[in-house]
Amino acid sequence: MRVRELVAGYTPEVDILRGVGIEVGRGEIVTVLGPNGAGKSTLIKTIAGLVAVRAGSVQLFGEDIAGVAAHLMVQRGLAYVPQTDNIFARLSIEENLEMGAYIQSDRAEIRRGVERMFGLFPRLRERRNQPAGTLSGGERQMVAVARALMANPKVLMLDEPSAGLSPKLVGVVFGKVREVRDMGVTILIVEQNAKAALAISDRGYVLAEGREQVSGNARDLLENPEVGQLYLGVRRGLS
Repeated sequence: MRVRELVAGYTPEVDILRGVGIEVGRGEIVTVLGPNGAGKSTLIKTIAGLVAVRAGSVQLFGEDIAGVAAHLMVQRGLAYVPQTDNIFARLSIEENLEMGAYIQSDRAEIRRGVERMFGLFPRLRERRNQPAGTLSGGERQMVAVARALMANPKVLMLDEPSAGLSPKLVGVVFGKVREVRDMGVTILIVEQNAKAALAISDRGYVLAEGREQVSGNARDLLENPEVGQLYLGVRRGLS
């Protein structure tokens, strides 16, 4: 994925993104960080087709997808998991997964996909008939990710996957994200928890005021106290 000089916003008068550029190579985990209001979520929503592109380009596998409707992105191999409202609370876990395979008409293939997801997330198998709305925050995130994976995406985008989770569950969720990458899925993450996200990432970008300010190897960013102080509001490295 390649984003170039991306400009976007929610109202005609205000640009939230002011020329953002990022790249995500095949098989990478890339994390976008930054303070509140930096444009992180707007970036991922714009890539997903939920916010209109005013200028710039978004290329996926060499194809410009800027302007493609959000509901058609999955057919391009792109899946997006929003921070909130990312499950069907009244449906069971199994029904949520089946909903993720809406572009698939082969029932046998859907069943195989469900079983693959239960293999990746064994905790969900134990609760397969339980309404998703009754799950813990970490389990809900697992359902949301599993449902997105049911469409067999090549690129998975996650908006704040650690939001509201305990430190223990953050580790569990990010551990699963790494497993998903090992399955061959490219991953773009938008996160506030810099330390946890960079620990599993290959590279990272720091956004501020709608532009990428710093980018580099994830470990280098993790160990750079200046980055933490200037852009993430911490004094001794990232946390």
